[in-house]
Amino acid sequence: MHETTLMLPQRQEKPRARGRTMMIDGGIPTAQFVDIIESHGDLVDTVKFGWGTALVTEQLQWKIDAALRNGVEFYFGGTLFEKYVSQDRFDDWRRFVDGFGARSVEISNGTIALSNDRKADYIRRVAGDYTVYSEVGYKESERSETMRPELWVRYIRQDLDAGSDTVITEARESGKSGIARANGELRYGLIEEILESGIDIDRIMFETPTKELQTYFIRRVGPNVNVGNIAHADLVPLETLRLGLRSDTLLALDASIDPDFDDGPFDERHDLRLQGEDTHA
Repeated sequence: MHETTLMLPQRQEKPRARGRTMMIDGGIPTAQFVDIIESHGDLVDTVKFGWGTALVTEQLQWKIDAALRNGVEFYFGGTLFEKYVSQDRFDDWRRFVDGFGARSVEISNGTIALSNDRKADYIRRVAGDYTVYSEVGYKESERSETMRPELWVRYIRQDLDAGSDTVITEARESGKSGIARANGELRYGLIEEILESGIDIDRIMFETPTKELQTYFIRRVGPNVNVGNIAHADLVPLETLRLGLRSDTLLALDASIDPDFDDGPFDERHDLRLQGEDTHA
């Protein structure tokens, strides 16, 4: 980052424990991927090779090598784990993961009929060997919307207790499932339940594939919120949102880092809650 005399929110240097960014790769061409990682590796903490793309990416090792050269971790999407488990091939999944030297894995149950108790068992089985990302929430929006907030909180706690390093809250690549409704509207009541649960926020990662979701969580939680499913084209725009260098977060973050800042009678936080007021989870 360039030196500046501006007052900006503090960001940890990598490896970061908070304010992490997970970039999703859904099939980026190899040369473009390498260029992205070499250009913006300082903005990326980990890359997720989305769903089952790892099995059909011919030059996957080239991508992995580029990520590791630039201090970026990687893991394979939870859907790939679910595919192996649905065919009772968990040991084969581990061999696949180990074959690429992965130090991180994702354990999820967003698609298959796998209870959270059984998912937690899988987390326990691998927690001593990998950094575990687990995911709570379902891919199907209707199924997610019927999942009560107290269940989300219970499942997040269960995953963490089982050994998950970070729990990801589902939103898919579209931002229209899990913590969001099918129309893309965030489930504000659910988010408040999670934030007020007492769970360490640095161990939760919110999937925020859209600028609207990114803006909301940065303004609500702060510039060092963990976010995932970030498209490669959004890496720099996201960082400007984190630093208050974009109009969407400029006033809110200036007010948070400068107690003498006065933006007049306009109450940003109150306005934000009015826009997102939702008494239902």
